[in-house]
Formats: sequence, structure tokens, C-alpha cells
Amino acid sequence: MSKSIRQLVADLHLYAGLFVSPFILVFAVSVVFLVHSWVPGGSAPARSWNESNLTLPADFEQLKGREQVDAAQVVLNRIGIPGEIWNIRQFPARRRIEITVNVPGSETVVNIQTDTKAATIARRSTGLADALIYLHKLPGPHLVAIRGNSFFMQVWRGLADATVYLILFLTSSGV
Repeated sequence: MSKSIRQLVADLHLYAGLFVSPFILVFAVSVVFLVHSWVPGGSAPARSWNESNLTLPADFEQLKGREQVDAAQVVLNRIGIPGEIWNIRQFPARRRIEITVNVPGSETVVNIQTDTKAATIARRSTGLADALIYLHKLPGPHLVAIRGNSFFMQVWRGLADATVYLILFLTSSGV
């Protein structure tokens, strides 16, 4: 291997390692909380409020899968609830839909009464340890059909993938 190529690989190794090291630290710390199920301080009490006169899609109760997530995202954006839709539960007999929305460090539960077009919203702070666990779990293949529905998580998924590929490069170039 020529000296210039060796120097280029060494420089790439150095800068890739500097870029990846904060992400490795986040993954390492989150694993401690994830494996040991230890969350210091617990979560804060929920803060709740009501919204009325919601604009819901005509077929909102009949939608399933990705179409339901996309429609729910539109409704949530209108009432100012950002984040990743974690799950959507339907209660047809009560004409109610419950949507759980996560942002690293907080969880919001939106209960929508489809007949009255009103919502009860409860938001609670979950803390830094829970945020790290959330970020650790999300890039992988966990419910891929509905995950990645917020811009932040799409960026995080890209950074997590880049970290894995850079670690592979660091390993091979370090050898």
C-alpha cells in the first residue's frame, strides 16, 4: 500500500472515529438503562388539557396501518402535538381512538372522541434515561410499517445507520 493511501486511510479512520464516538457513548449509556431497567427519578405527573372542534378525516375510524398513521399525523399536527406515533388503539364501541406520541424525554396520550370531535391530551415527562432507551430501540426493525413517522426519528435512523457503517470501516481500517 502506498504511503499516500495509507495516510488517507489513517486520516479517514481518525475523523470517522471522532464523528462516531458520541453516538457510541449514547448507545453504551442507553444499554445500561435498558438492560438493568433502572430509571433514576421516575417520571413526572402528567399535564392534561382538552381540544375541541377537531378536523378529522371522514374515514378516520376505518383506516388501518400506514394510512391510519398518516391521517393521525395530520390531526396531531393541527393540534400542535409533535413526535413519533408509538401506537394507535381503537375503541369502536365508545367511538374513541387513543394515540400515544413519543418524543425522547416525554410521552403524550391523545384520546379522540370521534363522535364529538374532541380530544383529551395528557403529556408527561419521562426523563433522560427513558429518552436514551427510546433512542436506542427505535432505529431497528421494531414495527417498521409504522415507525419513522416523524422527521426527527428519520434523521436519528440515518445517524444510527451511519454509525454502524463507520464502526465497520473503523474496524477494518484499524486492522
